[in-house]
Amino acid sequence: MQGTPQPPKLYDFAPRLNTFRTDVIQGLQRPLKELPSKYFYDEVGSQLFDQICELPEYYPTRTEISIMQRNIQHIARALGPRCMLIEYGSGSSLKTRQLLEQLQPAAYVPIDISRQHLLNTATELAQAYPDIEMLPVCADYTSNFTLPQPSVQVARRVAYYPGSTIGNFDPNAAIRFLASIAQTCGQGGGLLIGVDLKKECNILHRAYNDSEGVTAQFNLHLLERINLELSGNFQLDQFSHYAFYNPIIGRIEMHLESLRRQQVHLDGQMVAFKLGETIWTESSYKFTLEEFAQLASEAGFRIEQVWLDTQQLFSVQYLSVE
Repeated sequence: MQGTPQPPKLYDFAPRLNTFRTDVIQGLQRPLKELPSKYFYDEVGSQLFDQICELPEYYPTRTEISIMQRNIQHIARALGPRCMLIEYGSGSSLKTRQLLEQLQPAAYVPIDISRQHLLNTATELAQAYPDIEMLPVCADYTSNFTLPQPSVQVARRVAYYPGSTIGNFDPNAAIRFLASIAQTCGQGGGLLIGVDLKKECNILHRAYNDSEGVTAQFNLHLLERINLELSGNFQLDQFSHYAFYNPIIGRIEMHLESLRRQQVHLDGQMVAFKLGETIWTESSYKFTLEEFAQLASEAGFRIEQVWLDTQQLFSVQYLSVE
């Protein structure tokens, strides 16, 4: 009788508590208060985001999955055999399973900031795909960390960045981040990326203001995490979720709005809020195909192939390093 398979080795570069504390305090002391969206994704936040992805209003996940399903053979051919597949912000690796089955990469490197969520998913994948070397990395993927080396020879490095998470960066930051991926993949490498497209505003509004209130819970959980880890005293019922599409800039903005004048204490610091003052927690830029091609070019990539859904709500694109 075989024993329970051992979980894959975790390469741990997770941000330390001091980094979280510094980022939170600095963000809340700015004239326009903000918190980095990467801190949504502790274990609870990651689970809430998984729930968001299944909501009827949240079109990106199911649309991207449908594009992948219809075009998976073409996508796998573009990436090539025996590659090292590096996924940034892997989460539950839901979309990745299609790639792993069709592509059979030599190694898979899921990178995520949520340690336990990552380890759980990597363990499940290791059991489901025993012939693929699993090399999970816990890290803030915008920071400096070292990629593990697979034990087998790989043909090339290919990054995977689904979900249109690239939209969470302001344009200049997006270019810098994509350029870092190009450097990581190197000559002959590539990037498979999900890119959300500009569309009718009501579709976007509903996607970030779902009727079940899961997105609001996800947003407010950031304050709950601060209370738990930084001894904060945010009263969650005194803040509300506020998300809207800014058509001039072409992005969704997600905020937490103070419902009264109040003072909040955390880690020996006092933060004052006016009535209606907000904490900016996330941006989500939307693109035309031409806008994203220009951004990718500035980062050192060339668009090789673009796959769309029939309504042209979303795109999956393959880019090669120039």
